[in-house]
Amino acid sequence: MVGSTQVLPIPRRLRASVSPWLLIAIVIAGVAPFAQEGGVLFVGSSIFHRWTNLEKQMAPLPVVNRGVDGYMTTNLLRMVDAVVIPSRPKIVVYYAGSNDVDAGDAAAAIVGRIRQFVDRVTAALPATRIVFVSINRAPEKEDRWDVVDAVNDQIKMLAAQSQRLDYVDVNPVLFNANGTPRFDLYMSDELHLRPAAYEGFTRILKPILTKAFEAP
Repeated sequence: MVGSTQVLPIPRRLRASVSPWLLIAIVIAGVAPFAQEGGVLFVGSSIFHRWTNLEKQMAPLPVVNRGVDGYMTTNLLRMVDAVVIPSRPKIVVYYAGSNDVDAGDAAAAIVGRIRQFVDRVTAALPATRIVFVSINRAPEKEDRWDVVDAVNDQIKMLAAQSQRLDYVDVNPVLFNANGTPRFDLYMSDELHLRPAAYEGFTRILKPILTKAFEAP
């Protein structure tokens, strides 16, 4: 959803590095290639792409959503040079890894690609903060929750040692007090989320993003 976001032309020096398939996917998703500089850039898979009220719920933060259905951590790596660096955001909010888990990837491989993303972004944009949103422990992937937990735990530990990476756990929103999943927050596929889940995510994320955005 582009909203009022300014669409910037692709710089000549970056054209060779921008995959046409990436740009096609972004256009199909209904977003522009780049965001305005200094904003809050959401990148990730369908969990972000289907957050249709994101800009309204995060207002007045200057949020742009670049989530694309089906994206994996490999796709996010391709977005670094093509989308993230040209946008020069103050904050990158990252959600990916869920589709990697469903594809059968090991936690170590997923974490390795997330670390590559963090390293490349912080090297190019040292003032940019990255906020990793925990992979959802969706009922659909209950048989691989051990992999989900391993990835989340390792990124949480990495964030504790980093000056530019934050870890935010949104999974408490998705569970009852007795530890069972809140099926009422999921679509019939037990993976994608209903609006009430995103309302819960907003309550957790917005104060964190607001504080980071207002920091010098």
